[in-house]
Amino acid sequence: MDDAMRIFQGLEHVVRANEPLAPHTWLRLGGPAEYFAEPTTADELRELLRRCDANGVPVRILGGGSNLLVRDEGVPDLVISVTAPAFTEITVNDRTVTAGGGARLGHVVSTAVREGLAGLESFVGIPGTIGGALKSNTNAQGTDIGQWTAGVVTLTRRGETKTYARDGLQFSYRASNLDDLVILRAEFILDRGEPALLTQRMQQLWIMRKAAQPLASQCAAAVFANPSWASAASLIEQAGLKGTRVGNAEVSDRDPNFLIAHPGASASDVLKLVDILRKTVFDRLGIELETTLEVW
Repeated sequence: MDDAMRIFQGLEHVVRANEPLAPHTWLRLGGPAEYFAEPTTADELRELLRRCDANGVPVRILGGGSNLLVRDEGVPDLVISVTAPAFTEITVNDRTVTAGGGARLGHVVSTAVREGLAGLESFVGIPGTIGGALKSNTNAQGTDIGQWTAGVVTLTRRGETKTYARDGLQFSYRASNLDDLVILRAEFILDRGEPALLTQRMQQLWIMRKAAQPLASQCAAAVFANPSWASAASLIEQAGLKGTRVGNAEVSDRDPNFLIAHPGASASDVLKLVDILRKTVFDRLGIELETTLEVW
């Protein structure tokens, strides 16, 4: 056991060294994490955070991996995955849906709709977890997830629990005040609705969104935030960048705000392509695009 692994003594059942991160991301790119943990309980997660804080070990939290690009050289930190059942549970009580921070946004949407609860169906087809959606205040069809959020429980980098009531939460366009390391769970108070009508609306939105996005079989990720007055995809197309390619990374011909990582692509191919898109859109249209793709 090396010195760093001694920090995790007693937690060897959830921590391993030199874990490939590419399979944990939608782009399927990038190098390994020096250390990787998959805690099965909130107590295990708290203990991991406490030990890392005490020993100066940097920590990164991995959710669904839908907007994450890992560099080719990997990550010299502890990466913690919060995809165990303890972090993905979804429950419904009257008009309140409670969801773990690692729960898939799509699963929460479909659960609410099945229970006849309206408000979240606009987010169908948007990838990612509840934790990621709350931190970036995901928005679609004129609504954002923050307006339905009644409370949030988080963990700090020291493993301390913090609870936010509604009046302690701040949401704005693509932003929130939830900057703690981990979102453990959140509560949403929704409106009553007719399950059949909600299901129909959800299905229509899902079909529209899927028709415009890359194929499910492709390794892809969205790259830029939409400015309030236009879509990033339309700006990239206006700049004449549809189909641009660097190595085996390519701008999607279905939605130019998605990049496709073809077999043989590298993380550096994607980074170079992102830089080309940002610089060219600015040079040709005078608009600076904001990157939503997280780079480790």
